[in-house]
Amino acid sequence: MTTAQPLDVTPTPLALLLLGRASDPSSERGVDCPGDLPSPSDPGLVERARAARERLGSRLFVLGHHYQRDEVIQFADVTGDSFKLARDAAARPEAEYIVFCGVHFMAESADILTTDAQAVILPDLAAGCSMADMATAEQVAEAWDVLTEAGVARSTVPVTYMNSSADIKAFTGRHGGTVCTSSNAERALTWAFAQAGEDGKVLFLPDQHLGRNTAVRDLGLSPDDCVVYNPHKPGGGLTADQLRRARMILWRGHCSVHGRFSLDSVEEVRARIPGVNVLVHPECRHEVVAAADHVGSTEHIIRLLDRAPAGSRWAVGTELNLVRRLAARYAPEGKEIVFLDRTVCFCSTMNRIDLPHLVWALESLADGKVVNRIQVDQDTEHFARLALDRMLALP
Repeated sequence: MTTAQPLDVTPTPLALLLLGRASDPSSERGVDCPGDLPSPSDPGLVERARAARERLGSRLFVLGHHYQRDEVIQFADVTGDSFKLARDAAARPEAEYIVFCGVHFMAESADILTTDAQAVILPDLAAGCSMADMATAEQVAEAWDVLTEAGVARSTVPVTYMNSSADIKAFTGRHGGTVCTSSNAERALTWAFAQAGEDGKVLFLPDQHLGRNTAVRDLGLSPDDCVVYNPHKPGGGLTADQLRRARMILWRGHCSVHGRFSLDSVEEVRARIPGVNVLVHPECRHEVVAAADHVGSTEHIIRLLDRAPAGSRWAVGTELNLVRRLAARYAPEGKEIVFLDRTVCFCSTMNRIDLPHLVWALESLADGKVVNRIQVDQDTEHFARLALDRMLALP
């Protein structure tokens, strides 16, 4: 019998990261959560969370993103999308601890907008964002070199979606660009094109679908005006001529939840539910957005359903936790709200913030131990804040 010999191979850092055998705190990919977590089967979790909240009193402010599960959202002082929550945190300077029930880039934005005296806590550091992971600082710096070599960098203004790391926001700030949300993407792009000049361009990071939908649907550009930069291909997979002719240079990124909705999903729900209104988030693919009746940000979706008449039927293309919560909220008013796709799809990274992690974080804080604090370094914070301030100043 022969004995297998170990291969003389040294795993790369990325391979170790994907195998769960290493961590990268500077990446949106999370790291292990230290400490002993309560068991998810512990029947006293809700009471423990309430007790820890009471001990902390006004020193604590809990933010809950719309995509969080109900067991977590019940403890939120405010709910909202990522930027609304970051601004809510900044409006509470008396709170010593900001517990952000969301994902990593959201906690970074809250840290940028709050004071140094406040500690922003993410209950599970592994709550990252697959979309934000699709654009690293190194990749974007290399892309800018490609644009420089093509002779278009000087006429290109970067715009980054809020769903990006602090490093990418800082890159945007350094290069005269702005941040946008799904609510103000049209205004942000209008501003960016004005800054870029008549033949200027926008580099849109990291969600290609929001960028394309805003450019084509809202600004009237042609799909041919858009090219997709793939950071995994030499030169982004584009020629210098393609870059020179483009108006929108879209980063090859997407939301793993919204990207799964398809034209088939729209056609199937229309056949199944007569008279249904299809309402989708602009992170969906362009063909889905084009086929929908209504398109809008998370906050727009909530407002539209709130105003919808009794008896109306809606198929909503966004994260399932929110859709289920809205369906339950408006069912007594006679509104039928269903998930656009028949396949269940939660935001897996958002769902890493569960009740055991929240209890662990709150009890640690109540005992005087600051855990999982998210801190953005001063240089990154300065330039990321520039980009955020430009967004706040949008006309």
